[in-house]
Amino acid sequence: MSLPASTWDWDSSYPAPAKLNLCLRIVGRRSDGYHLLQTVFRFLEHADRLHFSPRDDAAIRLTTPLPGVPPENDLSVRAARLLQTESGCRQGVDIHVEKRLPLGGGLGGGSSDAATVLLALNHLWQLGLPRQRLQQIGLALGADVPVFVFGSNAFAEGVGETLRAIELPARWYVVVEPPVQVPTALIFAAPELRRDAPAITADDWHPGAIGNELEAVACSRFPAIADCLRQLSAAAAPARARMTGSGACVFAECSSHEQAAATLRRLPSGMRAWASAGAAAHPLRDLAR
Repeated sequence: MSLPASTWDWDSSYPAPAKLNLCLRIVGRRSDGYHLLQTVFRFLEHADRLHFSPRDDAAIRLTTPLPGVPPENDLSVRAARLLQTESGCRQGVDIHVEKRLPLGGGLGGGSSDAATVLLALNHLWQLGLPRQRLQQIGLALGADVPVFVFGSNAFAEGVGETLRAIELPARWYVVVEPPVQVPTALIFAAPELRRDAPAITADDWHPGAIGNELEAVACSRFPAIADCLRQLSAAAAPARARMTGSGACVFAECSSHEQAAATLRRLPSGMRAWASAGAAAHPLRDLAR
């Protein structure tokens, strides 16, 4: 549920929701090497949580650095610093991130965190930047950031920045986290990846009609993904499991919480998996106009 802006303050816990790609196809490639995509983004209620504390100086400090990721490379820190630069703001902040979304999982965790930083600090610092400007700032951080700022489930084109809001039915999803991290660049660089799929329109798409064209490449390089797809498809039958993004996470759509819970019970013990409701909108959508 999206809450009004007046609900959020410095003491709030700001969600950074996961996303799923309900389909993903590559319809071309730009001269700069970026791939032209068509995808359907779906937000989930499962989310990281971010907390912000004001500072007396202009420093940006991440209090929860990720192992192996220098703070200056963290998307949350980069988002805050870029927002300072673009707005001329000289306020500082401490950022605390409660991570629930896996790294290299295709759930948009880092991009979602960055978008939440942009939305929250635009509000807390009282900058008043419009949503479209925040989306432009977000695109400089990564192709998946704009949709989280956009705030609605969306049919996306281009490199992911051309967005059309779509209505999606209430559904639950079971997500399995394979024990691997997938570098996005590795999948997109694969020579066998198809890059000339026929373009469709948002009206052409319906749930389950089109898959993820990165899935076969990811499975060939990471057998654990293929194994999780088989296991989840068996547990969710007759539904078919799919991969989100460039991997590694896979998901199955369920019609109810009860069906999702039953699917979880049928998975092998020890498999890292969880269930989440799909969200109708980003919970921070009303922080920008």
